Amino acid sequence: MRLVLVGPPGAGKGTQAEIIAERLGIPKISTGDIFRANVSGGTPLGLKAKEYMDAGDLVPDEVTNEMVADRLAQDDAADGFLLDGYPRNTEQAKVLDGILKAAGAELDLALELVASDDEVVRRLSGRRVSKSTGKVYHLEFDPPADPDSDDLYQRSDDRPETIKNRLKVYAEQTAPLVGYYEAQGKLVEIDAIGEVDEVTARALTAIGAAE
Repeated sequence: MRLVLVGPPGAGKGTQAEIIAERLGIPKISTGDIFRANVSGGTPLGLKAKEYMDAGDLVPDEVTNEMVADRLAQDDAADGFLLDGYPRNTEQAKVLDGILKAAGAELDLALELVASDDEVVRRLSGRRVSKSTGKVYHLEFDPPADPDSDDLYQRSDDRPETIKNRLKVYAEQTAPLVGYYEAQGKLVEIDAIGEVDEVTARALTAIGAAE
């Protein structure tokens, strides 16, 4: 299966991507992993990306697209993959279609993890990090022994106002992407509310029904 996983921050994409890919026996491929591998490996693409990153600039789509094409050409992705974090927009989606078409393949499904803005804010704003250990807690789901401890702090990314802005950016960039895959008949919505194994079961059922 060749899959793309999309969803807002806080919907559980990272967790579900790992589990679903393992269950299906396909590699989980994220842009973060690709970037780190290319930069640490000193590849030509990695060096090019590092120039932008060191300057504080976003890595252009064309560099990201090249990295993804290179990764999908590796042997372990020949029979399938799960992409997490790519494509982020319709232009990248069109490039991905072209990469797969050139290899005589096509995307099977785009799985959209669906969670309301209120739920995302609740999940992310409840996170607290220990200054001394780096352990991440959640005031509701995994509370620390002393929620009022001076050892705990809230990351700027987890503040409600920051989360709402991230959701706004996500909606602007990703709504067209969701529509793109819906028009192709490849979009499947997965309710991201519930226990991790419940969400996984929904995703695997959707994938099985599409095979």
